[in-house]
Amino acid sequence: MAPPVSFYLPFGKIAALTDRAKRASEEGMDGIAETGKIQPLADGRRERSRSSRRRIVEAMLQLIEQGDPVPSAARVAEVAGVGQRSVFRHFDDMDSLYREMSAVIERRVMPIVAAPYAGPGWRDDVRDLIGRRARVFEAMLPYRLAAAIKGSQSPFLREEHARVLVMERDLLMRLLPATVKADTIGVEALVAALSFQTWSSLRNDQRLSVADATRVVAHSAGLLLDQLAD
Repeated sequence: MAPPVSFYLPFGKIAALTDRAKRASEEGMDGIAETGKIQPLADGRRERSRSSRRRIVEAMLQLIEQGDPVPSAARVAEVAGVGQRSVFRHFDDMDSLYREMSAVIERRVMPIVAAPYAGPGWRDDVRDLIGRRARVFEAMLPYRLAAAIKGSQSPFLREEHARVLVMERDLLMRLLPATVKADTIGVEALVAALSFQTWSSLRNDQRLSVADATRVVAHSAGLLLDQLAD
């Protein structure tokens, strides 16, 4: 009978391979082949896992875009082409799913939000902001409405809502001169005119088109800008 494989290997290498085999087992990798090397089967498994995760997030976003603000896990699994158990295996709770979705949405809109302003004056920059808000709010509309429905059940969505409100206000305030900021009432009116709540009301309650909603916001904000002193 041939001696066991370990007989041919120095003790240190045996220990190293044993440790590697233990780590491989924990990561779902195969054992040690006859060559004494780890079989990288986990690479394929990890890639399939990442692929499933992406498909689940994309399915959730797609369903919300199509008018289902609170899709069930079963519906998400169906659209993603994965088992329902996979949805819960990839996301320990719904906040994990919301966090992934928020990251995708933020990547979509941040190029618009973060683009530099190049107007000759602060009023020109605010008018530029109006156009950007229309694009960003319209892109985010179905997601923010869905978040409003589930917000009471999700600490992450509540925190995200508060963070976005602060960011939106800050982006406007950065464009205003100190003398303008001194007009508290005028500034707060401008904040309200350029808020997501105003956009949502124009689009959903008043049933205006994107173009007409943009004109209404521009008109309202323009009247306020004319009243603000430099």
